[in-house]
Amino acid sequence: MEELEKRIVPDKGFTHGGKFHSDDVFATALLRILNPKIQIDRGFEVPEEFDGIVYDIGRGEFDHHQRDKEYRDNGCAYAAFGLLWRAFGSELADEKEAQKFDTEFIQPLDESDNTGCDNVLAKIISEFNPGWDSEVSYDECFWKAEEFAETILRNHFQMLEGMQRGKAVLEKAMEESNGTILVMPVYVPWKQGVVGSSYQFAVYPSNRGGYSVQGVPVSMEDSSLVCSFPKEWWGAEAEQLPLMSGIAGLRFCHPNGFLAATDTLEDAVKTAQYALEHANQEL
Repeated sequence: MEELEKRIVPDKGFTHGGKFHSDDVFATALLRILNPKIQIDRGFEVPEEFDGIVYDIGRGEFDHHQRDKEYRDNGCAYAAFGLLWRAFGSELADEKEAQKFDTEFIQPLDESDNTGCDNVLAKIISEFNPGWDSEVSYDECFWKAEEFAETILRNHFQMLEGMQRGKAVLEKAMEESNGTILVMPVYVPWKQGVVGSSYQFAVYPSNRGGYSVQGVPVSMEDSSLVCSFPKEWWGAEAEQLPLMSGIAGLRFCHPNGFLAATDTLEDAVKTAQYALEHANQEL
C-alpha cells in the first residue's frame, strides 16, 4: 500500500464565531494539540485569501454543512471533528486505535452535531456557552470549553502512549509467567494483550499497597470472566476471607467478584491458584 503523504497542520486556523458546539470545540482542541503554535480566529466569514486551515465553516475540506457532506461506511455523517481526525489522527494514534477512537468517541459527537441527537458530552460543551443574559463573550466562553476539551484529548493520547510503553513490560511478563497466572512486576495496561490468551488471572502490585489479583475477561466486549473467584468470597468481610480460603494475606474480594487483594505476592498467586483449583473441581 502506497504511503500517504504526511500532512502538516499550519500555524493559522479559522472557524465560525458565535454559539459553539462540541464539534468545533474538539476540532480546535485537536488542532492545538497537533500544532501548539497555531493561532485560531473565530468569525462569521472566512477572510479573503486566508492561508491557514479552515474548518466548520467555508464549505471546504473540513466543513460539513453542504448537501454533499461526507458519510462513513456505516452511514454516520462526518462533522468537522471527524474530518480533521481522518486527515490528522495518524499523527496521534496507530491505525487500530485511530479507528477505535473515531468509532467510540468522535462518531457520537459528529452525529450529535449533524442531527441534534442527545449526547452527554456534547451537552456539557454546549453549556459552556454564555447564558441569554450573560455579559461574557462567546469567544471567552469558547476558549474555556476548548481548554476542557483539550484536557480530555490529552489524557486519552497520554493513555495510548502509556499503553505503548507498557507493551514491552507486558510481553516480557507473559513470557516469564506460567501461561495461566500472569505476574507483572508493575501495573501496566494489560487487557488488550492478555484477553484471548491462555491467561486466566493477572497479578500486579496495587497502588494502595499489597497486590491485586484480577480475573481475565472472556473478551473485550464481554466482561464475564474466564475464571471467577468463589462466590462466597464476593464482598465478604476482610477478617472472614482468610478463614474461608486458608490464605492469611487475602483481605478483599470485590462484591462483583472480578478483583481480589492480598498483602503479599505469594498470597496473590495462591489466591489465583485457589480460584483455578476450585473452578476445576466444580466442572
